[in-house]
Amino acid sequence: MSKPADVIRILDSARHVTAEQWDGLLAAQPHPSPFMRHAYLLAMETSRSAVPKTGWTPRFLTLWRGDCLQAACALYLKDHSYGEYVFDWAWADAYQRHGLPYYPKALIAPPFTPVPGARLLARDAESRAGLLQAAVAWCESEGLSSLHLLFTSTEDQAACVDAGLMLRHTVQFHWQNAAPATGLPFDGFDAFLASLAQDKRKKIRQERRKVDEAGVRFRWAQGRDIAPADWDFFYRCYERTYLEHGNAPYLQRSFFARMAEDMPENWLMFIAEHGEGDERQPIASSLIGLDREERVAYGRYWGALARVDCLHFEACYYQPLAWCIAHGYRRFEGGAQGEHKMARALMPVRTSSAHWLAHPAFADAVERFLEREGQGIAGYLDELAGRTPFRQSSEPQ
Repeated sequence: MSKPADVIRILDSARHVTAEQWDGLLAAQPHPSPFMRHAYLLAMETSRSAVPKTGWTPRFLTLWRGDCLQAACALYLKDHSYGEYVFDWAWADAYQRHGLPYYPKALIAPPFTPVPGARLLARDAESRAGLLQAAVAWCESEGLSSLHLLFTSTEDQAACVDAGLMLRHTVQFHWQNAAPATGLPFDGFDAFLASLAQDKRKKIRQERRKVDEAGVRFRWAQGRDIAPADWDFFYRCYERTYLEHGNAPYLQRSFFARMAEDMPENWLMFIAEHGEGDERQPIASSLIGLDREERVAYGRYWGALARVDCLHFEACYYQPLAWCIAHGYRRFEGGAQGEHKMARALMPVRTSSAHWLAHPAFADAVERFLEREGQGIAGYLDELAGRTPFRQSSEPQ
């Protein structure tokens, strides 16, 4: 008996596929990301954070074989390039200078989330290739300028190269819970510090001392132990950070309400408090994403209502790293950009995106640009590799 023909369906909302169908497909990926879960993507819509009004129009591409969801991707029509963390403003400007529209374009990635992971969810390589082919064909039929897959997995990259898309590389900084000398997990934060060069060790201790001497103490909560009042306070901090930079926050308060309700196990919150006894008041907060299966933590959001020297480093790096060590997490990903993270032992990692441009001349120009940029990224990684923050074997502790 011949197998059923594959059918492509384009959905305008995550509501039109069930969580069981979507998450079942996600679970079939080698490294499923919590930021590709149905609840996460749906919360972006229902909270009005990623909707047409904010420049994110959902177009979920799905490939069905009978009643089985064989492949799918979260695709968005974009009329700007905000919230992506792979920057193509220069490409948009070049289109505009030549009288060509760059927007709308198509993007395959979870909104506002620079975390590497599977973008083309598929049960096998053939279905992944078919889904990508359908995405490019749909972009052509809609007259879109381009298609962009951001922070892709190894499997995605292979499919994109086979389909003729161009790869682009960027650098993130990730911390590994592994002592350089042995490869074994650190047995405490002091052991982690002991692995660092003396100047790095001294600087971290000085930074932590400043926060401690300012009378700031931290508490943390995970999952359903994060109280509604903590979520409210966190959002005040998160919103303040954006407003201080002259921008409205990307994510609405109701997005985090949905996370607290639908994905509580994927969140860890640190609250900084100042004062004594009953007079202690919260002054800052950081929110960390968790992949409990893979034992990976992700630095996501932070904000403060008071200024304390080095508070950002404590809330966003030292407290999460100490927690990861204590709870057996093997990696902490620090998010987009940030060479300064190397001083905290977050080491450079290459991440990759893939791009298709409809206009042949612009595609050729971008391909030449990416070749030069890629050589620069390779040189940059080589340079960073020579600036290790770790202690050399001959250096005393």
